[in-house]
Amino acid sequence: MVSQRLRRISVVVPTRDRPDYLRQALASIRALEAPDLKLEILVGDNGSDPRTAEVAAEFNAIHIPVATAGAGAARNAGLLAASGEYIAFLDDDDVWMPSHIRPHLALMDENPELDGVMAQVIAVDADLRELDEPWPVRAPSDGNALVQAMLSGYYPQIGATLVRASARESVGLFDEKLLGDQDWDWQIRLARLRNLRYTPVPCVLFRQRPPGSYDALRFRRLGFGRRVFFRHAVPEFHVWPSPNGMVQSYQNVMWQYYEYFATAAAERAAQGRPREEVWRAIWGAFRTFPLRASYHLIAPKPLRKALLASFAPRPATPVPTSTS
Repeated sequence: MVSQRLRRISVVVPTRDRPDYLRQALASIRALEAPDLKLEILVGDNGSDPRTAEVAAEFNAIHIPVATAGAGAARNAGLLAASGEYIAFLDDDDVWMPSHIRPHLALMDENPELDGVMAQVIAVDADLRELDEPWPVRAPSDGNALVQAMLSGYYPQIGATLVRASARESVGLFDEKLLGDQDWDWQIRLARLRNLRYTPVPCVLFRQRPPGSYDALRFRRLGFGRRVFFRHAVPEFHVWPSPNGMVQSYQNVMWQYYEYFATAAAERAAQGRPREEVWRAIWGAFRTFPLRASYHLIAPKPLRKALLASFAPRPATPVPTSTS
C-alpha cells in the first residue's frame, strides 16, 4: 500500500521538435497528479521549434533549452534541475498510463534499499492503438539475473522507470557521447548496483515506428549498442556460467538489428523497391553479423532471394503517348 503522504516526483522529458506528441506526453503526466503526488515536469529541449516552449507552459512544465544534440543531453539538463525526492522519465512520443508511479512507490516503500523500479510497457502505433500484450511478459526481478537479462536483449523502456533522487549521485548522468542506447547504458549502471527491481505492471504506451522505416536510426544504434554491451559485459563477466553464455547474450542483443535489416531487405525486394534500398538493408545485416549474413547470401535464405530480386529488371516507366 502506498503511503498517503505527499510525494514529490520530478519527471524528465527530452524533446526535439515534436510539439503535438509532447502535448500528449505532458497531459498524461499531469493526469496522475493528485493530493498524494506532486509532479515537477522538466522538458529538456534540444530542438528549434518555438511551439515546444508554449506546450511546456501549457502544462506548467519547466522548459530547459539544451544546445547539445541527443536525448542524453536533454535528459541530463532535466536530471540536474530536478528537485523531487524521486525521478521519473518519459520520452516525448510516449504516454504514461494511469497505473504508473504508485505501484513503483509501493514497492520502494516495502523495500527501502531499492534505488529504483522498472515496469512494463505496451507497444502502440502512432494513434496509440495497442499492438501487443504488455512487455516484457516476465523478467528476473533483481540481482545478477536482472543484470544478465539486461545484457541479453532486455531493454527496459526508460519511461517505465522510477528512481530515488539519490540515484543521480550513485549512477551519475547519461553518457552524452552515446547518441543511441544511452538510456539502456544508464539503467544497466543502475542495475549493476543490485538495487533495481522489475515489477510486472503495465504503465507506458510505447509508440512504435513502422517496420523498416528507420534505417538511419538502426545504423546509428548498431555501433552504440555494441559499445554499451561490452562496456558492461566485461566487468560483469561473472554473471554468465560460461564464456558461451556471454557470446549468446551478445548475439541476443544484436539480433534485433539483424532481424530488422534482413526483414527490410526481403520486404523491399518483394515490393519492387529501388535496389539501393534493398542493398542498404543487406549492408545493415552484414554489418551486424558478417558471417551469418555471408552464409544467408549464399544459402537459400530470404536474404539471398532479396539480393537476387534486386538485380531483376525493373518495369520500364510508361512513356505518355500523344492522342492528337
